[in-house]
Amino acid sequence: MRRCRFPGGPRALCAVQIPEAHLSGGDPGRRYRLLELVRRRLASLHYAASTADAYVAWIRRFVVFHDRRHPALMGAAEVEAFLAHLSVDRRVSGSTRNQAWHAIRFLYAQVLQQPLEGPTLASVPLPERLPVVLSEDEVRMLLARLEGSVRLCGLLMYGGGLRVGECVALRVKDLDLERRQLAVRDGKGGKDRFVPLARAALEPLREQLEAVRRHWQRHRHREVVPLPHAFASKAPDANRSWPWQWAFPASRAQRAPAGSPGGAPRVRWHLHETVLQRAIPEAARRAGISKRVNCHALRHSFATHLLEQGTDIRTIQELLGHSDLRTTMIYTHVLRRGALGVISPADRL
Repeated sequence: MRRCRFPGGPRALCAVQIPEAHLSGGDPGRRYRLLELVRRRLASLHYAASTADAYVAWIRRFVVFHDRRHPALMGAAEVEAFLAHLSVDRRVSGSTRNQAWHAIRFLYAQVLQQPLEGPTLASVPLPERLPVVLSEDEVRMLLARLEGSVRLCGLLMYGGGLRVGECVALRVKDLDLERRQLAVRDGKGGKDRFVPLARAALEPLREQLEAVRRHWQRHRHREVVPLPHAFASKAPDANRSWPWQWAFPASRAQRAPAGSPGGAPRVRWHLHETVLQRAIPEAARRAGISKRVNCHALRHSFATHLLEQGTDIRTIQELLGHSDLRTTMIYTHVLRRGALGVISPADRL
């Protein structure tokens, strides 16, 4: 056995006793840390980056909770104790508790090859939550408090039902202004789909692309954009080409890692999701909207307003990228409630 340190800052530098049997990875000449093994396994199964980050964070918290003991030396009893701590002491929601359980189950089943069994090791049932939906006037007031590329992103999310990650990751080649549609590539579940592009977004989007083009022409010899998967080996010059540029690039480029493809010293990512996640709730607050507004509320409003206009539920399912129609049916429950579904008895007085 040898000692290993978790990466990620002073509090995460926790020494863990790791059995040698669990240190080997894809390279037989190297010993891997526990979290490195988890990340490699997640990547090999093509899990989303956000899911991988969440799973690694929960596994780290599980190990720290049990005084940095290696998970291979623990079992169902320790997992049950950690889940009970989250539910009783930390009072987390059912969805948060389930995410922690799925992360730990992945660790034991996929990395350590020790599937867990226990009477309480299961996902807890979740209550049905209705989505937050804005009225058309509230959407108008919200967008009026946003400016620049952030306002344009909000308009695209509401006009096409985009998730925040799908919006900021749009590339030039995904924008079809003539046909007024956007191509969402590698969305949730790795699926592609087309969504409508609102007329109100056409002119702001042309101005945004013109600004991006001017920047690209000045810096294309010094900067590259990251490409999906191993596409850089198939098209070595694509990371400098115009079609692959971000529609919403980040304000600053980062130094490219050593040995990265492309040969440029700097790499430019897209606008970070947190920029929108902070700006939209703040705009809702300044607009005086009393609802709990976030980026996803614009997607919920898109679907609900389409239903109110008489759009077929199957069409909305395709536009949202839902695999199961029951996921889309939640918006019909919104329509059945309140003024849109019933007549208040107070109106008969």
